[in-house]
Amino acid sequence: MATLVEGHATQPVNNLESDLALEMLRVVEAAAIASARTMGQGDRKLADKVATEAMRRVMDSVPMQGTIVIGEGERDEAPMLYIGEQVGRKAVDSVSYPQVDIAVDPLEGTNLCATGGPGAITVLAASERHGLLHAPDCYMQKIVVGPSCKGVVDLDAPVRDNLANIARALQRDIEDLVIIVLERPRHEKLIADIRQAGARIRLISDGDLSPGIAAAVLGAGVHAVMGIGGAPEGVITAAAIRCLNGYMVGRLTGYTEQQRERMADMGIRDVNKVYTADELAPGKNILFAATGVTDGPLLRGVRFFGEGVRTSSLVMKMASGKVRFIDSIHVEQSSDVRVRFS
Repeated sequence: MATLVEGHATQPVNNLESDLALEMLRVVEAAAIASARTMGQGDRKLADKVATEAMRRVMDSVPMQGTIVIGEGERDEAPMLYIGEQVGRKAVDSVSYPQVDIAVDPLEGTNLCATGGPGAITVLAASERHGLLHAPDCYMQKIVVGPSCKGVVDLDAPVRDNLANIARALQRDIEDLVIIVLERPRHEKLIADIRQAGARIRLISDGDLSPGIAAAVLGAGVHAVMGIGGAPEGVITAAAIRCLNGYMVGRLTGYTEQQRERMADMGIRDVNKVYTADELAPGKNILFAATGVTDGPLLRGVRFFGEGVRTSSLVMKMASGKVRFIDSIHVEQSSDVRVRFS
């Protein structure tokens, strides 16, 4: 197995998890720091732009043969990190780098960053080739729950039945549940059904990826995420859910006729199929990394101080069962730096 010395491979790199985990951490940290400098300035496009540029710059220093399978859009629509783009450091001599499929969201919650709202994160998922569904940039109807609720939810079941099953699996009453839903007109009936059943709702303005991760973490105060959100974000969520031993079901929706015609080329044969997390992210060596940009339920936002930057990140490796919350201090290169751990 290859070793990494200060980010450089000295032998062929074959172990995706052990060799690339900290490299991917560098990628999401850089994107988070760049976007956090724009926080509250009201410019969501700028926040996304600097996050994307930082992510790509660092990604191109990683020893891998990476392919973006979920990114900022098609090549003609996205100047960087477009679907199909090749990333990673160029191999030299006889060194061979691992082939990696990558799903990225350089800034999940661009509006949240622009307004200083909670829960913006930078995130990516990686796997061996063909380990992540190549989802089109459409919508996905989804339900995300934790490990205790495996198999108890159904996209086609009435909302009340799903809530009752979740409550039963968690050994509590429906009234005790907290369900996260994106505040959108399309969710008016869903919201009404949840309220009628008696569960509590936490409406969010943007970004259902971070809450989806929280739903699979005990003690986060979130019991399920329901509704329709982005399909690319659904695949990234599925990668995290697999690392956390949670459960998720999703079905593509809101696609155009052109997207439907291209789905077969992306490996999607049945457009009505209900996917589980295992099918959305079927890889055996899944790696997930995220860094908080603004304070959220799981990760603190980027904090700037006079002599450096502090970041809060989550790195997960499915095969080895590692879930790491990483608090990093990036100090300035000067002789009088003082590091504070409080």
